[in-house]
Amino acid sequence: MTAARPNGRIRIGVSGWKYASWRGDFYPKGLAQRRELEYIGQHFSSAELNGSFYSLQRPESYRRWRSEVSEDFVFAVKGSRYVTHMLRLRDTEQGLANFFASGVLALGAQLGPILWQLPERQTYDPDVLEAFLSNLPPSTGEALDLARRHDERLDGRAWLQIEEDRPLRYALEPRSDTFADPEALRLLQRHGTALVAADTAGRWPRFDALTSDFAYVRLHGAQMLYHSGYTAAELSEWAGVVSAWADGSGASDGLPRDVYVYFDNDARGHAPHDAEGLATLVGALAR
Repeated sequence: MTAARPNGRIRIGVSGWKYASWRGDFYPKGLAQRRELEYIGQHFSSAELNGSFYSLQRPESYRRWRSEVSEDFVFAVKGSRYVTHMLRLRDTEQGLANFFASGVLALGAQLGPILWQLPERQTYDPDVLEAFLSNLPPSTGEALDLARRHDERLDGRAWLQIEEDRPLRYALEPRSDTFADPEALRLLQRHGTALVAADTAGRWPRFDALTSDFAYVRLHGAQMLYHSGYTAAELSEWAGVVSAWADGSGASDGLPRDVYVYFDNDARGHAPHDAEGLATLVGALAR
């Protein structure tokens, strides 16, 4: 008899952690700001780094963030908007080289999925998406090779080493319903890229197709984008979805998947409380 495949791991966390509204609420009054990530690491198993979306970070920042959490903590890293919003996924090799040279690889074993969030105006173009996904290095070793081709902007501040060669995971968050095209889903599957399931209060489409061996969920708010908290019923519904993906019962192929869930409804401080609520509901799977 074939042994049952173990359930995937559910990691639940928040997108970013430097928010004034969390201070004196989620963060205890008087907690030093330099200890906020440490506090996040005591409550969650993962967090999204979103500063990397707006600008290239520095290796010393990645190394510091890594040092402030346990070895089991994982960072999802949001890919550069230069690649997604300015280049629009075209001619991305140099932009990707700079991104990987900026210090992402300094996270080592704590580097989780890399998220590429697309602008709403970015519609599905098979040639553009195929070229972009083909340019993404499948492993840290190949990412290092790419990073070595960084341009002069990274001279003197590039991180060009890895601890081991291991696979990389990528997730794509489109905001155009054209990505529901079955051809787009097959393309993502061929490249092992997860299609993000995003809850955006109806602003953008929600995709629930599983296109990789892991699932990635971003919860921006069910009623008001970035502002509303999740009700007990809404959290219970998401707990059912992510638990079924983790044990395989919610996947058409029946295979368990790791699931990464990040709350981005931070405008009024709901994100960390909702993340704790969901983690409680999914229980042992979110360990």
